[in-house]
Amino acid sequence: MRFTLTTWNINSVRLRIDLVAKFLKAQRPDVLCLQETKCPDDAFPLKRFKRLGYEHIALNGQKGYHGVAIISKIPFVARDVRTFCDIVDSRHISVSLNTADQDPPLVVHNFYVPAGGDIPDPAVNPKFKHKLSFLDEMKACAPLHPSGDQRHILVGDLNVAPHEHDVWSHKQLLKVVSHTPIECDKLLAVLRAGNWVDVARERIPLSEKVYTWWSYRAADWTVGDRGRRLDHIWVSEALKDRVTDFRILRDARSWERPSDHVPVTMTMEL
Repeated sequence: MRFTLTTWNINSVRLRIDLVAKFLKAQRPDVLCLQETKCPDDAFPLKRFKRLGYEHIALNGQKGYHGVAIISKIPFVARDVRTFCDIVDSRHISVSLNTADQDPPLVVHNFYVPAGGDIPDPAVNPKFKHKLSFLDEMKACAPLHPSGDQRHILVGDLNVAPHEHDVWSHKQLLKVVSHTPIECDKLLAVLRAGNWVDVARERIPLSEKVYTWWSYRAADWTVGDRGRRLDHIWVSEALKDRVTDFRILRDARSWERPSDHVPVTMTMEL
C-alpha cells in the first residue's frame, strides 16, 4: 500500500482554506496534518474538506491561537489528545489508522511546539521557559517511545531547527530562538529517547541546507533564502525502510497570501 502524509503549519485554516484545497486537489495525500489552525472545533471548515474527499477529521483547536488537526481519507480507529506542562493550549493530537489487518495500527502524532518568544532566556522569558519544559515532557512521554514493530509517525511544527544547515546562518542564529544550542539539544534528545528517524536528514545529507519556513518580515523571501527547517517528519524504526519519497513544496511560499511555512510530504510503502 502506498501511503502519503503531509504536515503543514497553515497559520489559520479558515483564512487559507483555498490554499489548502488547491494543495489537496493537486497532491492528494492520504493524511494532512495541520498546525496553527487558529480555529475552535465548532468553526472548523469540515464540509469543505469532506467535499474534497477527506471524511475523517480529528480536531484539537481553540480560538485565535495554536490548534492542530488531522485530515484523512483513511478511517481512524482511535484518537487522543495530550496536554503538556499542565496547559490546555491545543498543541497535540494523535490518531491510529488501520491500513492492513495483519499489521499494528499506524499511529500519527501531530504537534505544534511552542515558538518560545524572542528572548532565549527562561529566567526572563516565560514563553521560552514553556518551550523548554514542553520539549522535556515530550522526551519523557511514554507514548512517544515506540518500540519493536510499532508503526508510529511524529510530525509537526516543532519550532526548532536542530542542525547547522537547518538555518541560513548557523553562526548568526545561535542566539536566536529556534536555533539556540539548548533548544537544539532538547529536540534531539526527544528524537533519541523515542529512537525516532528524522526523515529529512535520513534522506538529505547534513551538509545540505534544508528549509521549510521563511519569515514574513522579508519583503521578498527568495532574496538571500533566509530560511529555517522548523517542520519535521519522524518515523519509528519499524517504518524507516518503508519511506520512498520526501518533498518540501517551496513554491507554496510564493502563493497568494501564503503561510510562512510550506507543506512537507513523505511517501511510504506499507
